[in-house]
Amino acid sequence: MSEEKIEEPADETIPVPEKARQRDWMPSLIWLIPILAAVIGITLAVHTWLQRGPEIVIEFRSADGLEAGKTKVKYKEVEIGSVTAVKLAKDHTRVLVTVLLNKEAEDFAVADSRFWVVRARMGSSGISGLSTLLSGGYIGADAGIEKNKSHKFTGLEVPPIVTRDASGKQFVLHADDIGSLDIGSPVYFRRIEVGKVSAYDLDPDGKKVTMRIFVNAPYDKFVGVNTRFWHASGFEVKLSASGVAVNTQSLMSILLGGLAFQAPEFMRGAPANENTTFVLAKDQTEAMKDDDGEAKTVLLYFKQSVRGLTPGAEVNFRGLILGQVKSIGIEYDRERKEFNMPVLVEIYPARIGRKYIQARDEEKITPQQRLHFLIKRGLAAQLRTGSLLTGQLYVALDFFPEVAAANKAASKNGTGTKASPADAAPKDAPPTDALPTDAPPTLLLLPTVPGNVEQMQAQIAALAQKFNKIPFDQIGNELNDSLKELKQTLNSTGRLADKLNNDVAPEMAVALKDVSKTLNQTERILSGNAPLAQDLRQALQELTRAAASLRVLTDYFELHPEAIIRGKQKDKQ
Repeated sequence: MSEEKIEEPADETIPVPEKARQRDWMPSLIWLIPILAAVIGITLAVHTWLQRGPEIVIEFRSADGLEAGKTKVKYKEVEIGSVTAVKLAKDHTRVLVTVLLNKEAEDFAVADSRFWVVRARMGSSGISGLSTLLSGGYIGADAGIEKNKSHKFTGLEVPPIVTRDASGKQFVLHADDIGSLDIGSPVYFRRIEVGKVSAYDLDPDGKKVTMRIFVNAPYDKFVGVNTRFWHASGFEVKLSASGVAVNTQSLMSILLGGLAFQAPEFMRGAPANENTTFVLAKDQTEAMKDDDGEAKTVLLYFKQSVRGLTPGAEVNFRGLILGQVKSIGIEYDRERKEFNMPVLVEIYPARIGRKYIQARDEEKITPQQRLHFLIKRGLAAQLRTGSLLTGQLYVALDFFPEVAAANKAASKNGTGTKASPADAAPKDAPPTDALPTDAPPTLLLLPTVPGNVEQMQAQIAALAQKFNKIPFDQIGNELNDSLKELKQTLNSTGRLADKLNNDVAPEMAVALKDVSKTLNQTERILSGNAPLAQDLRQALQELTRAAASLRVLTDYFELHPEAIIRGKQKDKQ
């Protein structure tokens, strides 16, 4: 500031003012408000930074239902983060969703954590996520248990069936196919839902399917080392003498499929450990049957049509199912210039009975020698019709007397090898590598006999040949001649009838009139008022009185036989 020049007063009595330096700047109280706001903002920023969790990136196939700044990340319906950005990956095949987790949720940024989009879904486990129809979708989370940190994750396309906080055990099942099952299909124990199917995948060789199921606590204690699992999909119909019985686990199992498990009575065993492996049977009957032991593979050669025989058809011995057909083929016999139908079957000898197994174990012979002995007794295979309606065939094993007799005759003649297993196949039987890849290197060969269908066809053919030998032309000619003679006879009979009608009929009419007159006269003679009838009535009365007198006389002679000699004595007075 510039200083002003002060003139001295003329009067010395006027005091001279003192010079004071004026201050350059004086702050105003209005500046306290922005300063306070800045302090509060910095404090909030520091607090937010301190509460800021890790930032992670989740890959999804689609960003359907996701929106930056709005979509939340929740765990058990508690918000643990939010979506900050959504963008395409460089290859445009997936979307990258950036999520900022809260500080208290930093333990979700580990390698085995799982994330998925929660939206309205309808699956095998039911309808879920209906609340998102109004509030919008969100990202669900399942905390991992590993220690390794991670900031990149691949999102699940469907919610996991089992979360890590669930109480129970997982088990592994091996099956031929998955059937109607899916992730989320129910698992039943005594028709109570106790778990779900959590995952499934093909085996590396593609021949089996491996499934993982989760059984909730406390039901997991009912899964023992001897527990059996089977498909509970659909329903089972049994026809017996008491009627028709329908068995199913639940209505949901009919529509969506399911599994069931149970152990044989008094054979559950110790509780199974987690990840124990079991075999999944196709139905309860197969699951609960006893162990069949080792299967034996037998090769059969048929020279007839195998239409109606399919893999899986039963191998039957007098009504008892011993196994099933494994494969069916065809091959050419060069020597005989014909085709043969090789059929590979699996047989379980343990199904025959314990006594047979004990006798087999006691014998010191090979399975080939045992089969050779049975073949000498007449054992052979035959194709039979299982259903006339469907035409399905099955393989029947039995002892045939004609085969046994042929083998016995062959033994007497010195050949002795007619029914040997080696002769059951053509002479140029295929090498092992020509058989199915899963066939064992050594096979048991069993002879075959024509099936009932083939026998019926042969009988029909023989009957047709007999019909062909019948001289239908000659029979037709003779029948034609007979018809001509019959026509002539009928014509002669007609002419005779006409002659009788013209000549004999009038005379017969006169004779009938005479007979009528005779009958009228006879009726008059036999009437009640006729003299002859009255005389006959009187004669009968006299005869009745004579019979009475004769009866009195005979009674008297019985009482007085002496009267025959002496005569009747007079009554004494």
